[in-house]
Amino acid sequence: MRVVVLPPNQQLVAEGKFPIVGERLAGPGPETWTLTVDGLVRDPSTWTLAELRALPQTAQTVDIHCVTRWSKLDASFAGVTLASLLDACGVLPQARFVSFAARSAREHSTSLPLADALRLGVLVATSFEGKPLPAEHGGPLRTIVPHRYFYKSVKWVQRIELLAEDRLGFWEAEAGYHNNADPWREERYLAPELDRRTVRRVLQARDFAGLDLRSLDAHLRDLTGLNARGATLRDADFQRAVLVGADFTGANLTNAHLQGADLRGAIFTGADLDGAQFEGADLRGADFTGAVSSFATTFVSATEGGARIDATTRIDPAAVEGLLPEQQSYLRRQLSWS
Repeated sequence: MRVVVLPPNQQLVAEGKFPIVGERLAGPGPETWTLTVDGLVRDPSTWTLAELRALPQTAQTVDIHCVTRWSKLDASFAGVTLASLLDACGVLPQARFVSFAARSAREHSTSLPLADALRLGVLVATSFEGKPLPAEHGGPLRTIVPHRYFYKSVKWVQRIELLAEDRLGFWEAEAGYHNNADPWREERYLAPELDRRTVRRVLQARDFAGLDLRSLDAHLRDLTGLNARGATLRDADFQRAVLVGADFTGANLTNAHLQGADLRGAIFTGADLDGAQFEGADLRGADFTGAVSSFATTFVSATEGGARIDATTRIDPAAVEGLLPEQQSYLRRQLSWS
């Protein structure tokens, strides 16, 4: 029997569940899917999906660790190894990085050092659990990068480019995700370049509106009446802070730490709460209407206990349905839902 050991601050999804993250469909493009390998290679090449499936297939069982704190173990993929595609194209000596680009609404991409990509055994997957890869999970073609947060595994991959210098991908450049993404080191985010004077000023003014303050340390602070409308607060630390009446309308609180915070009357309308942690927080009178939660948003844990919730706490039933079973059960009990 396997002993389950998860990376720090990850939680296991229910058996058989595979949360959908990001877009559900590939962006527009040619009817026939192709994959191109180019850049610093001797022979740039393009394969159709049928040609890729005709190549020797490699099965790979991996543990998926999403940056938004959920994990899925023993996921089975099959496809063509990156190493075999690069062998066919011939990598030039000056190539040091590899970029993976998707056909998506964001045209997102990511990158890895070439040596790491080969060492980790990157797979260009065409199937999941013995069936064609579903579109919502990146089908017909996605990369699988073992031992890294899952944003390094690109859905709907259509181009692999070899580079001499690194090129940050969408999530790394736009969202501040860590470029190395090792879940065991909890490399989730890079903090923005904020000088101490700026941080001190916005904390004193209690006005974060529209600012990028990811990874902000505001634990234990009195931020009563905080204006954080539209702020980027990914991975921010608000543990045991006083946030009575705070306005987080439209804010991005992905992976924010709000354990034990006083959030009475706080407004989270339209906020992104993907992976946010509310264990032990006082949420009486808080408004979560229209907030976006995920499997990994938590309200109760063995270490912090449960959030304080009553009939004045407003949460959309549909948002509760998306949580892990333990979180659903706790909220239903606190809200006296049947």
